[in-house]
Amino acid sequence: MRLLRQFDLNLLLVFVTLMHERHVTRAAEKLHLSQPALSHALKRLREALSDPLLVRTDRGMQPTPRALALLPVVQQALAILQEGLAPPAAFLPESSSRRFTLATTDYFEEVMYPAFLSQLLTRAPGISFSIELITPEALGEGLEQRHIDMVVGLDSQVELPGGVLKTPWMQEELVCLVAASNTQIGDALTIAQFAEALHVELADINGLGPSNIDNCLAQHRLTRRVISKNLNYIAAARVVALTEAIMTLPRQMAEHFSAMLPVRMVEPPNELPALNMTLIQHGLYANEPSTVWLHQQLITFANAFSHQT
Repeated sequence: MRLLRQFDLNLLLVFVTLMHERHVTRAAEKLHLSQPALSHALKRLREALSDPLLVRTDRGMQPTPRALALLPVVQQALAILQEGLAPPAAFLPESSSRRFTLATTDYFEEVMYPAFLSQLLTRAPGISFSIELITPEALGEGLEQRHIDMVVGLDSQVELPGGVLKTPWMQEELVCLVAASNTQIGDALTIAQFAEALHVELADINGLGPSNIDNCLAQHRLTRRVISKNLNYIAAARVVALTEAIMTLPRQMAEHFSAMLPVRMVEPPNELPALNMTLIQHGLYANEPSTVWLHQQLITFANAFSHQT
């Protein structure tokens, strides 16, 4: 190890080239060096290895026994380094059987995932997906241990653990949903009316903290009364259809429920923030070819989806 600390590993390339060419000028041309620079490198090699390595004879430069013994060792070491330092093999989606695990929101799974999967299967027929809930464990250990490949659709304001990378992904407008028979609420709500209404929302099964809605109301010194916390959007929408309560959700999902249930959309208060969704991955695997490919597919899909809506 002491020798390695003092040895310039760049000289190994010089040594191999000199051994092949056995001529200083030709070796210099191969390495794109000047002849004086290569002669200096040879001098350093001789000093470091305590051997002349190449000796001028009537038959030209000839290697010493020490140089001949070193050559296969150095060539093997350089080959191992070359292989280890080479970029990872490209991901080939058309022939891959890779299984990705996504932690996602209900919104992504219900509204976007079917179309996303359908499009991918036309280009990568052998891939598959597992869908899981977004939890603190998924954001932490799940991503770090690669049990989760990517977290899709989480709001940008959620606090994240160290080591993960967040990419802005898609913005969706929030709207309110009320029963079609609800005559107490018009076509739009002020923030005061919004706070006074009864609410249905999704339960915080993810343990990710207060919603953006509650944070927004708190900034205006307002609170709301939530009469039902449901595990999924469809159950919550059914509660809205049969009560005087309202529900706040992304517009695309609200339009979906409006076609299915006796509910209608209402414009929310102007103060309510939009839903800014993100893609989250761990920095350990961000450059892994299959992860890079998946990330790009999700970005491309989001761009196309936004232009359709």
